Amino acid sequence: MDLILQSCILFITGIVAGIESGAFGVGGGSLMTPVQFWLYTAGGMDSTLATRLAFGTSLAVIIPTMVSGALAHHRHGVVDWKAAVPMGCAAVFGGILGGTFATHVPGIVLRVFFAIFILIIAVRMIWQIQGSEVREPAGTRDQYILIGFVIGTLSGLTGLGGGALLVPILVLILGYPIHRAVGTSSACLIFSSGGAMVAYVINGIGVAGLPLYSIGYVDLLAFAVLAITTIPFARLGVRFAHACSDRTLKILFAGLLVIIGVAMLVGG
Repeated sequence: MDLILQSCILFITGIVAGIESGAFGVGGGSLMTPVQFWLYTAGGMDSTLATRLAFGTSLAVIIPTMVSGALAHHRHGVVDWKAAVPMGCAAVFGGILGGTFATHVPGIVLRVFFAIFILIIAVRMIWQIQGSEVREPAGTRDQYILIGFVIGTLSGLTGLGGGALLVPILVLILGYPIHRAVGTSSACLIFSSGGAMVAYVINGIGVAGLPLYSIGYVDLLAFAVLAITTIPFARLGVRFAHACSDRTLKILFAGLLVIIGVAMLVGG
């Protein structure tokens, strides 16, 4: 595929992923990962190598994107830093574990896991919309640490950043309002994505078949094109999220998860 065409596709992907990141606190990997996988395999790359490269590069892009989104959410007062910091610190270690494991299993396993994981959460989120109840958010430091480690591990396994699971956990289990869950997720994902990315960099060093400009399983050219758009458009996504009601944002979030899960299951 022509390099200019690939860059245009990634540029447009970055715009949509940035808005998605800011609006839903999910990092944008849910869109960046399948698009990159398609581009790499269309160019003749082995599917397992393409999966790992797509995951590693997406995680690298998520870091600055979530910094942009988290700062914007913080200005709206919806980031719970007391939860985000312990979850984020634990997520670093979980991300390293999950990322390391992911670089040693077949790509098809990762893609199917990714899809099933997303669809289960989508169903639970839709169920919660029908019978949601308002209550005061609750969580202990130990709970935050455990949740952070699990999120980090899944972040490494799926290349998502972990927000697609973290937001529902904060809403369904700990009783967070959706806007506060999205803001807190954005802050936590900075850490979880960083830990997972480190694993993909380390485990990809010296692997044959990687693009010329790459560090481990992180494609620097794709990273640059995506980050140019995801970072500023994450702020636009934040503005969109705060223009929506709680119920509307929950419905949109659940719909997003269904689309992601089905697309990856079909692709897998």
